[in-house]
Amino acid sequence: MSSIKLNLVLCSVILSILVCVNTQTVHRRFEYKYSFKPPYLAQKDGSVPFWEYGGNAIASGESVRLAPSLRSQKGAIWSKQGINFDWWEVDIMFKVTGRGRIGADGLAFWYTSQRGDYTGEVFGSSDRWNGLAVIFDSFDNDNKHNNPYIMAVINDGTKVFDHKSDGSQQLLSGCLRDFRNKPFPTRARIEYYLNTLTVYFHNGMTNNEADYELCFRAENVILPRGGVLGLSAATGGLADDHDVIHLLTTSLHSQQQQQPGGQQMSVDEQQKLSQEYQEYQKKLEQQKEDYRKEHPDEVRDKDGEFDDWFESDGQRELRQIFQGQTQIHDVLRDLNKKVDEVIGKQMNALSMLTAVYSQAQGQPIQPGAVPAQMPSLPIGRHDWDALVANNQIMINTIAELKGFIIEVSRKTDASAGGGGPSQQFVAEVRDSLQQVKATVTGVAQRLAAGSPQVVNAPISSCPDASCVSVTGVLIVAAVQLALMLVYAMYKERKEAQAKKFF
Repeated sequence: MSSIKLNLVLCSVILSILVCVNTQTVHRRFEYKYSFKPPYLAQKDGSVPFWEYGGNAIASGESVRLAPSLRSQKGAIWSKQGINFDWWEVDIMFKVTGRGRIGADGLAFWYTSQRGDYTGEVFGSSDRWNGLAVIFDSFDNDNKHNNPYIMAVINDGTKVFDHKSDGSQQLLSGCLRDFRNKPFPTRARIEYYLNTLTVYFHNGMTNNEADYELCFRAENVILPRGGVLGLSAATGGLADDHDVIHLLTTSLHSQQQQQPGGQQMSVDEQQKLSQEYQEYQKKLEQQKEDYRKEHPDEVRDKDGEFDDWFESDGQRELRQIFQGQTQIHDVLRDLNKKVDEVIGKQMNALSMLTAVYSQAQGQPIQPGAVPAQMPSLPIGRHDWDALVANNQIMINTIAELKGFIIEVSRKTDASAGGGGPSQQFVAEVRDSLQQVKATVTGVAQRLAAGSPQVVNAPISSCPDASCVSVTGVLIVAAVQLALMLVYAMYKERKEAQAKKFF
């Protein structure tokens, strides 16, 4: 028990030490000599302070266009001096725009031991570089449909970049992100701290500066000290505009590092500065009071000059609406992330169900083989709608058949004597029988009267009575009645069938 307690204590101590190391304060310092940003990015003579550019690059007051949207263009911009700090963070805001659905070739951020060319072979810079290249590749050379792609490539000055495979065998790490033709400028934040390289990416779909997402993180990355910073771009058969709006460099310093001029001030110096500040405030208030006494008219005219410092009701309402929309956007972004997580869990559950189904069917899954999909899973929304529609059609058809059968049965029972034929039908049969009887009687009378007797005429077989007997008349009437009944039933059935379609 004592050994177990000792191990637990040692683990807790080691964990606390690691937490303290990882949560130590990082001091940041903006390095203006290794940065450029608008406005007045370029001077009147076209130069960029502390930077040099060449090739087809064009500098203006708002951005640096490394490569215009023309074929076979290359350009680059490099810092004049190497950095004098070990850890750094670079924030790049850029836009890659073009008319085509596919662009080329891309741009690259460089941290190398020496400056490269302005019209080099690797995205406008030199090959066989010594240092880091973070490449934003927009053209798919290997035809694997994995572009636009962001990747980091480390080179020791001896390797040649493989353009045919888009450097897939040489990259340190990367991520698939689209950075072309976005409504807002895209951004990349590259951080190198304690031999760990981290790249964050802003997709340019919003104007919120906090919408960064992790692209990749690589540890144990060793880069040369005192390197120079640079940006380059190139076009090929296809062309995009590659514009860099700003590049902001920040040096990172741990708490243990001692920076020149960054030491803590002593208590005496702090008291001295505080006293000087208070004296300055008193002098300023005294000068304001003297000015008011000497210029009373100007003071009276400027009584409302501070009204602009406060917001009106309309401005406050607009600010609240904007804040509400921002919160809604943040919530929707979080919900989108959660939905992605739920979809991933559902896909995992579906794969597990597929494996269980395959095992239940007696087909063990072979290593490396794709498991057979269940025929009934997954059921899409369109499949469910089609199933419901077919079920409703079947129900309606069965109901129509049931009604037709009931109607036919009722009419059959009525005709067979269950309720007797209708009065109209009986009257029609009686009239028909009367007509038949009258016709038969007329024929019999004419046969009885006969025509004038002729000598040597053959003797009639029925000289004294009609040739038509009563039995024959009844048979004819019965046949006619049966035909009329059959015809009436046939006619009613046809009319019933015709009514179903109207």
